[in-house]
Amino acid sequence: MSYDIIGDIHGHADRLEALLIELGYGIQSGAWRHPTRQAIFVGDFIDRGPGQLRTLEIVRPMIDAGAARATMGNHEFNAIAWATPDPKSSGRHLRPRDGERGAKNRGQHERFLAEVGEDSALHAEWVAWFMDLPLWIEEDDFRVVHACWSPLHVEAVRPLLRDGQRLTPELVEAGSRKGTATYDAIETLLKGVEVKLPTGHSFTDKDGHVRHEIRTRWWNPNLSTYRSAYIGPSGVDIPDVPIEAHCQLPEPDRPTFIGHYWFDPKEPIAPAAPRVACVDYSVAKGGPMTAYRFDGEPELRAEKFVAV
Repeated sequence: MSYDIIGDIHGHADRLEALLIELGYGIQSGAWRHPTRQAIFVGDFIDRGPGQLRTLEIVRPMIDAGAARATMGNHEFNAIAWATPDPKSSGRHLRPRDGERGAKNRGQHERFLAEVGEDSALHAEWVAWFMDLPLWIEEDDFRVVHACWSPLHVEAVRPLLRDGQRLTPELVEAGSRKGTATYDAIETLLKGVEVKLPTGHSFTDKDGHVRHEIRTRWWNPNLSTYRSAYIGPSGVDIPDVPIEAHCQLPEPDRPTFIGHYWFDPKEPIAPAAPRVACVDYSVAKGGPMTAYRFDGEPELRAEKFVAV
């Protein structure tokens, strides 16, 4: 089968529909379908954009009809943790809702909460659906994961998952507690490899938050300095000195599709590496909704991207 790997949507339902039309999908029996291809979504359906429920109401019927598959994004994991009471702290949730951290979390999640109604039956229904999204999709000739394919972290969490690489409530709890092996695994798969900057260095991210760690280009086997490894806003002063304690990952052995990284839409849309393609080109900041049309090729090609 041939696949269309579709990037982060973040509630931009109109842009998703435009991309589906461009890819040759149409509505049949209540779901968007293609006559010969299947869509695969990399996650991050929610937060930020104006069409939260409309996005979900496009994607879910496609999956139910077999016209699409999907993996979990970090925003779906965050939504689960936001809605899950903390069994070790009465009145609190696994993703904090109060204090300075809670205010930041709510700011990221407010568009979704506004549409579903916080702690409503509809809210619970969608969170339960998020729980059924797999952490990754792995086939003989390709993989899809939201942010990072780290064999070490995959094998750490694989024996603990439900069938189909799905989370359990126990994993959600452990994955919400910093300092556990499960937290490290889920954090890496859904948010990527991060490295602490040298003392005295920081930068401001796309949401205005000061960061002391950088996301890294884990797919590049030749990383050597913080500056060469960095992914993030342009114009940031990242020190051009050797990386300390960098988590170097093996180059993927088959085509691997990711989202998450808010690639700069001003840059040419192209594979990040011969066997890695990112399909997130910052739709939530005005960039294009992006897909890669995968037909089994062992090395990925720029002309296979479609962006609207």
